[in-house]
Amino acid sequence: SPGPHILTLFVTDCNRWRAVAHSAIRLVFHRSDIGRRLSSRSPRPPGAPWWTHPSPSSGMVVMPDILLSPSCEAGKGVAVMSSARTPDDTRTVLDGAEIARALTRVAHEIVERAKGADDIVLLGIPTRGVFLARLIAERIRAIEGREVPVGSLDVTMYRDDLRRAPARALLPTQIPADGIDDKIVVLVDDVLYSGRTIRAALDAMNDIGRPRAVQLAVLVDRGHRELPIRADFVGKNIPTSKSEKVHVRVSEHDGDDAVLISGHAGAAEAEAR
Repeated sequence: SPGPHILTLFVTDCNRWRAVAHSAIRLVFHRSDIGRRLSSRSPRPPGAPWWTHPSPSSGMVVMPDILLSPSCEAGKGVAVMSSARTPDDTRTVLDGAEIARALTRVAHEIVERAKGADDIVLLGIPTRGVFLARLIAERIRAIEGREVPVGSLDVTMYRDDLRRAPARALLPTQIPADGIDDKIVVLVDDVLYSGRTIRAALDAMNDIGRPRAVQLAVLVDRGHRELPIRADFVGKNIPTSKSEKVHVRVSEHDGDDAVLISGHAGAAEAEAR
């Protein structure tokens, strides 16, 4: 019967599972009313993946939202607490002024390495990576006097833990109209932890285009890497215990700017010993 074969396909082979899932979503999407309406619009730019469609207002390629449930790299944390009241075991490691200085330094380093801003494209990883990418773009504009394309790159369907976690939300993917071919793409994320989110981002870019170079900028590097991935630009290296969580707050999304760590205060020292 087909049942065991389908189960084996989805459970034992993540790559084939992803391909089947993409095909199923595309079939349902294109047969829906919204799919037919989007099909009548202007064609996608060259290299744009099939699940995106042109956005008339922004000139970008936008991935339609599909409602499932949220995703987050394990241990990165989600800033859900109020800035006015935090648990006793939560401490602030970066305030708004320190974050602003770190992002300004990162922007200068990006421009210096690229020898200008002509070919730079910033792609933020949702959610807070997108807001950080926009803040970095503002600083590059102040330095170089020119706009830098900013987009977002959802990595949900490329994660290696899809089989072990509940369904996740497909967040918006927005690619600048000129694409990423032969560009210097800077991936921007809030926290670098295991490195698995970045690996998924690299896989996602394979379906979009072929950049000249890919670099990584993060606000916080908390260590504990599980893959050979290193950030090119780091706002702050913060040693942590695996039992702790790092919470990044950005004013555009959370109401204020801060980096918090929650967990037992002595966990990192105990682990070091």
